[in-house]
Amino acid sequence: MVETRLQRSLPHPLHRSSDAYGRIEIDSNTVERSIKPIGLGKKNYLLAGSEGGVEKWAILASFINTAKLQDIDPRHYLTDVIERIVSGRTKINQLHMLLPWNWKAERDSSLAKLAA
Repeated sequence: MVETRLQRSLPHPLHRSSDAYGRIEIDSNTVERSIKPIGLGKKNYLLAGSEGGVEKWAILASFINTAKLQDIDPRHYLTDVIERIVSGRTKINQLHMLLPWNWKAERDSSLAKLAA
């Protein structure tokens, strides 16, 4: 295969990850790394007590991994979310604001206002 100027200008790892037609192969390392702890703890999760416990753990694991993907510290995020729900600061019709991406946007805008 003859290299074009564009292909020569691309980073070297890109050359290795493409096939003979120049298509880039899908890389799922991010997803694989995020679910690895779940796979490692499978036997521990069997001790969740019941199907309801397993479902609650799945929801919690989903929130934790979504927070990580949003570059949010899961402990800080979950502590704040639980505090807001328990204290009543966040009403039932505002729960969507506690999703990790909305929570992060609100936190970033609050930090920007404090910095100004």
